[in-house]
Amino acid sequence: MAELENPNVMPKLITFLSSLLQRVAESNDLNRQFQPQKISVFHGLTRPTISIQSYLERIFKYANCSPSCFIVAYVYLDRFAQRQPSLPLNSFNVHRLLITSVMVAAKFLDDMYYNNAYYAKVGGISTVEMNYLEVDFLFGLGFNLNVTPNTFHSYFSSLQREMMLQPVPPSLAESSLNLGRSLKVHLCFNEDETSHQKQQVAV
Repeated sequence: MAELENPNVMPKLITFLSSLLQRVAESNDLNRQFQPQKISVFHGLTRPTISIQSYLERIFKYANCSPSCFIVAYVYLDRFAQRQPSLPLNSFNVHRLLITSVMVAAKFLDDMYYNNAYYAKVGGISTVEMNYLEVDFLFGLGFNLNVTPNTFHSYFSSLQREMMLQPVPPSLAESSLNLGRSLKVHLCFNEDETSHQKQQVAV
């Protein structure tokens, strides 16, 4: 999409996506007290010290994949959340899910892309772990990697609308205050090509 090639668009998109994922992760961290959540290969023993925004900016800087990969990675994360409700995105798995989703998107979309060993270095994990994460992510998606133009446009348009409504990402304090209201659910798309209506799916 030509608009994504605008050098001013991607930094804003990365910042907004980071803010969105941060709020969802914080919400699900709180929900762990009330809802059982499975431990998966994506879970770290501790929360990574690097912030979600810094991590996503690092991926954007070094992965050299097409800008569309980040929209498709977002689609994949949403599909994963819908198919794996017992593995919600949280502070312990969001970083590994991010690096894996971007790598899988790059392999699916781009003619040229880096190998798993390179993405492992970017993500700060071993190549062996990167390989395991890729396989688990693909099975978690049910190998549903195709993203139609309509679906891509729906997700990108939704992100654009949210960015216009919320041009400045909320601080962590504001995010914490809003958890009880807007972030107990994660907005997911019904990818029915005739409607593309949003449905609310608990994560």
